[in-house]
Amino acid sequence: MIVDNSSHTQTRTAAPAIDIPFNQPGMIGTELAYIAHAVQSGHISGDGLYTRKCHALLEEALGVAKVLLTPSCTHALEMSAILLDLQPGDEVIIPSFTFVSTVNAFVLRGAKPIFADIRPDTLNLDEAQVAALITPRTRAIVPVHYAGIGCELDALMALADRHGIAVVEDNAHGLFGAYRGQWLGTFGALATLSFHETKNFTCGEGGALLINDPALIERAEVIREKGTNRSQFFRGMVDKYTWVDIGSSYLPSDVLAAFLFAQLEARADIQARRRRIWHRYDTHLRAWAADHGVGQPVVPAHVDPSYHLYYLLLPSLAVRTALIDHLKRHGILSVFHYLPLHLSQMGRQYGGAVGDCPVTEDISDRLLRLPFYNDLTEAEQLRVIHAIQAFDGWAST
Repeated sequence: MIVDNSSHTQTRTAAPAIDIPFNQPGMIGTELAYIAHAVQSGHISGDGLYTRKCHALLEEALGVAKVLLTPSCTHALEMSAILLDLQPGDEVIIPSFTFVSTVNAFVLRGAKPIFADIRPDTLNLDEAQVAALITPRTRAIVPVHYAGIGCELDALMALADRHGIAVVEDNAHGLFGAYRGQWLGTFGALATLSFHETKNFTCGEGGALLINDPALIERAEVIREKGTNRSQFFRGMVDKYTWVDIGSSYLPSDVLAAFLFAQLEARADIQARRRRIWHRYDTHLRAWAADHGVGQPVVPAHVDPSYHLYYLLLPSLAVRTALIDHLKRHGILSVFHYLPLHLSQMGRQYGGAVGDCPVTEDISDRLLRLPFYNDLTEAEQLRVIHAIQAFDGWAST
């Protein structure tokens, strides 16, 4: 039997069109030419011409002993966990306020995450709480430079050195940010980068492992090449390569590296654009934020941020929800960020409970990220700012 429901059709209000997205991957202009060149070279698998160019550029710019591109920051973190020889029962101190990849990489090796709270100012791992979390089983501390604002690395590195614990910097947000004049990602034995489409420099999906301890370079190359000594073979150090260790396929295509190299070449221009966008938000919203009890990013005087994102800390979850809806009605997409890992389904399996990380639990409900991408125009950004200043939903419950 065919039922005609046409007479019962209800009119639905169309969702407002979003014409200022939260993120929009940008292009410098030479990406496609480099991709074409990579294809024409006849080598588009891993470690081709453009992968080597990216390695050399980052090693020189950052002063890092070795850089290895990976298909994602997640893969770089997984390589870190293997390089540290983590065993079941080993413990790794990780902020609860971070992306799931930060913890998954270590859990995959059998390690137990020890969730730490964050500072209420920078939203970074609270260095004052880390000492109490260290046990004889602690193998690593993983600071995350949230929003590209450096953690308090002096204190963290001193603590790690005192206990003989490795530091792995999750620097997914922080490329070309600095702490006391030194690049983020160059403090720990290992560090990781992300080139996801939401990052300052992108190839869609991509990452890198920064190796600051030269003793780890040879094994890192083996792990990245499926557990073989293939890199030594191509350097003429062995007459054939074979399986010598555990590993996986952690090489990105040279097509992705070609896209990325174009972006890295233009790093000064990209960072200048993002600096202008960050400061425009910060300056134009300062009085409004002070009037309404809204928090803005805190950048310590000894830190140079990477200008990865800009956020607001609203007075409550209800107000944040109301502001998201208000901006959406104006065609603007804003988003929240991490949920506390210690309260997730998996986090609770590792002993996480309400109240363990009170700052994380509070911040997670109130943080709102604003549209931020390389090609965001001044006119578009002023639209966002004016829409925020026109918000009147402070009584939201």
